Amino acid sequence: MAPILSKTLLMTALLALPLGSAAPVLAQEAKPREAVISVTGDGESALAPDMAVVNLAVVKQAKTAREALDENNKAMNEVLKALKDGGIAERDLQTSGFSIQPQYNYPQPVDGQQQQPQLIGYQTINSITIRLRDLAKLGQVIDQSVTLGINQGGDIQFTNDKPQAALEEARKNAVAEAVKKAKTLSEAAGVKLGRIIEINENVPRPMPQPAYRATMMKEADSAVPVQSGENNYTVSVTVTFAIEQ
Repeated sequence: MAPILSKTLLMTALLALPLGSAAPVLAQEAKPREAVISVTGDGESALAPDMAVVNLAVVKQAKTAREALDENNKAMNEVLKALKDGGIAERDLQTSGFSIQPQYNYPQPVDGQQQQPQLIGYQTINSITIRLRDLAKLGQVIDQSVTLGINQGGDIQFTNDKPQAALEEARKNAVAEAVKKAKTLSEAAGVKLGRIIEINENVPRPMPQPAYRATMMKEADSAVPVQSGENNYTVSVTVTFAIEQ
């Protein structure tokens, strides 16, 4: 009978081991959750733009695709040459779109019958994007480009080549606002604000830029007047604070 009793004692001991090891885990789960305050702070910083991105296009129409393309090429080559001669680097000039489209005339119905569309010619569009790093030349560049053949576009985005300093200032302002909010909340609740547990930053985003916009531009006697204004950069952060017990 002794061997049977020994086996019984051994099984009892093995079964008891998991229960003993689980005790610290249960004790840890029973520990009260740490009280915290989470707040969001927004910071903003303004910076004068130092670069403009301009979208311009040459649109030409002719009876044949070849004629329309030749006229477009002639005008665009003159525009590109003038821009380069004016000091704009090749890296700041980029073709952003090109198309050749047939143009049709749609006759009125005759005796209630729809008529076949009539091919009347072709249209070519060649678009370029210009990064202009000297804003003082912006109006002059637009005016000269129109004189040489640009007849569509004019969308301008004012931006900054290196906005890091403005973003860093916005981050500091965002954290300062979060701390101020947390202090106000803790004082109102009658508790003491503790250490910072976590800080999360949302993706920084420039706010809408001032823009000059035109769908069709005509030749002007003087440079086009433009105003660059300021760029506002906003950063949002979420800060979690412990509440001291």
